[in-house]
Amino acid sequence: MTTAFAAFTTVAHGTELEKLLMPGEISRAHMDLEPTCSKCHDSSDKSRQRQLCLDCHKDMAGDVAAKSGFHGRAVARAQCNACHTEHKGRNADTVGFAPEAFDHARTDFPLAGAHVSAPCATCHKAGKKYREAPRRCNDCHREDDSHQGKLGTDCAQCHEPAAFKPAQFDHSKTRFPLHDAHAKVACFACHRDPSFKGAPGRCVDCHASDDVHRGSRGPDCASCHGTVSWKQTRFDHAKASDYALLGKHAKLACDSCHRGGDLKAELPRECSSCHAAADLHSGRFGTTCADCHEQDKWAVAVFDHEKRAKFALRGAHTKLDCHSCHSGVLKQQKVAKDCAGCHGVDDVHKNSMGRDCQSCHKETGWRDDVKFDHDLSKFPLVGLHVGVPCEECHASRAYRDAPDRCFSCHRSKDVHKGKLDEDCASCHNPNGWDFWQFDHGTMTDFALTGAHERLGCRDCHRKPEHEMSLSGECASCHRADDVHDGQFGLDCGRCHGSESFRGATRH
Repeated sequence: MTTAFAAFTTVAHGTELEKLLMPGEISRAHMDLEPTCSKCHDSSDKSRQRQLCLDCHKDMAGDVAAKSGFHGRAVARAQCNACHTEHKGRNADTVGFAPEAFDHARTDFPLAGAHVSAPCATCHKAGKKYREAPRRCNDCHREDDSHQGKLGTDCAQCHEPAAFKPAQFDHSKTRFPLHDAHAKVACFACHRDPSFKGAPGRCVDCHASDDVHRGSRGPDCASCHGTVSWKQTRFDHAKASDYALLGKHAKLACDSCHRGGDLKAELPRECSSCHAAADLHSGRFGTTCADCHEQDKWAVAVFDHEKRAKFALRGAHTKLDCHSCHSGVLKQQKVAKDCAGCHGVDDVHKNSMGRDCQSCHKETGWRDDVKFDHDLSKFPLVGLHVGVPCEECHASRAYRDAPDRCFSCHRSKDVHKGKLDEDCASCHNPNGWDFWQFDHGTMTDFALTGAHERLGCRDCHRKPEHEMSLSGECASCHRADDVHDGQFGLDCGRCHGSESFRGATRH
């Protein structure tokens, strides 16, 4: 008993001593441990303090042993008091947790996708420890589970943390890989059961309503149809029916021609059998529409008019409707190939210029840039005539009735009053009425020499309205200058020169 009492006395004394040496009050969480310091401290071995903490905090000890959780991953070998301090008073924060600075990647649940921006309180509920936060997708997304739990709780098999929708399931690993249009279809379009069991595997199971054949071609739709589009078929029409689908025909739905749904029924192959209503020719051009029309577009004709009709369509002719010229039955009507054959009613010349309209007119337009080579006529245009409007000479569009003599147009400007004939061009120049030249030596019998060259016409021809022909005798003009009074005759040139009357040059 004495020994026991002594031991008790020693312990009691030690406890009291420890209390006296305690640096401060313990936090409220550890307050029940305050009477017994040895619960947390081993005065003989300080290295055991970490283990003493784990002896009480068994959940942390489990994490450390399993190397999981924050304490098992990040601080497995650290001393507890490196982060958690005591003896700071009853209300002291022994944890020192700062959510804004916490690295979640050091836990068993790294944050990714939409989880990064989620508030902490979304997963970490009040009154519960952080380590008690749910870790399975289904724990938080149970209400989002359209499968109603029938596909298990591992949502990550199909869904990503970036967004719950859309799901990414590798359908290629199933017996029904998704291709083309099937890849865009919502899951529940085929999987009516949330468990995804019992999904149809045949085309006809889903596309019975799209089957225009009404089951007559069997359930193997894939033999003709592809997965890109239901209307896109792989049926080789050329081999199977000896009728190749070209151009716009290749884009038509089967029932556009096979309207009864019976694909085995024989159909007429002539264009007119389907396109009679669109035939603007009303059958006058025959039934072989392909001679002129392409299968890409009915309105575009490809008839080679130059090769097959020997009449090239150019200019405004290319824009004409066929019926502008071919008003009757195509193979019976003979259409004229010269301009006048169609444009006789437009000929303002009343056929006076012949039937070769192209010599002046263009095919781009009847009135476009009309050109006539006047040099090819009997009256070439030179001088001022080039700029004279056509209508000044051609009073009518017959053109052939235009005058071709100068006098016909210039009678009013004839100062000779018709006394010198009507051939004005013999003296006058077409560059201007005032530009004229008369060769007195060649056009008369009286060459102008000497002083005569410097005389004006009116010095001799004083009255143009009278007869212009004058006597070639010198005396006819120089009688007043004849000092001989005619004794030597009228031929003054025998003695006198033309430079000056005075002074005889000959004896």
